Amino acid sequence: MRESRGRCVRPEEARAWEALVAAARRTVADGLVVGTSGNVSVRVGDTVLVTPSGVPYDRLTPDDVTGVDPDGRQVLGTLVPTSELPMHLAVYRHTDARAVVHTHAVHATAVSTLVPELPLVHYMAAALGGPVRVAPYATYGTDELAENMLRALDGRSGCLLRNHGTLTYGSSLDQAYDRTAQLEWMCRLWLTASSVPGLTPSLLTEGQVEEVAQRLRGYGQRG
Repeated sequence: MRESRGRCVRPEEARAWEALVAAARRTVADGLVVGTSGNVSVRVGDTVLVTPSGVPYDRLTPDDVTGVDPDGRQVLGTLVPTSELPMHLAVYRHTDARAVVHTHAVHATAVSTLVPELPLVHYMAAALGGPVRVAPYATYGTDELAENMLRALDGRSGCLLRNHGTLTYGSSLDQAYDRTAQLEWMCRLWLTASSVPGLTPSLLTEGQVEEVAQRLRGYGQRG
């Protein structure tokens, strides 16, 4: 175990950090963020591992583990945690999330400037709990933004942040990331469909999306 601020890094935290860094790098590779924008976190026991502020993801190493307790006190590492820490901690305090992904995805951010809620253009909205809401704008890194986000997340596992980006969470890092990718894809789909002159996209009803939500509960492999 490596020495770090406060205490040693536990084996499960080292493994989670490796997965977190891989996910953060993937947000860049997939075009969901530019530079050091966006951030990723994962909860391991009572410790929340987070990407550090202003550090390019390709420079992060196993020795850069950055972690805080549920109250935001740094317990691992020497790098300053992401400035969006209030949002991440708010999700962990109010949901059963084990991972959070925040991006500045282009299509999703564009949609956040146009509508108060992503139109139901595709049934995969069910994977996020229903119609995806847009949280009102607030300065990044503030408690106000975290509070706006929580209201938009009510009954949902993802939301848009007006003039800012996306936030999704899940029971695993893979699930949180998949929800982010699905959200960005749905936003791109709606923008593409709604840009055709003289035509308006057909939309699903909330009842149709709820029917899909029921089916998704049994989706995938078992055992």
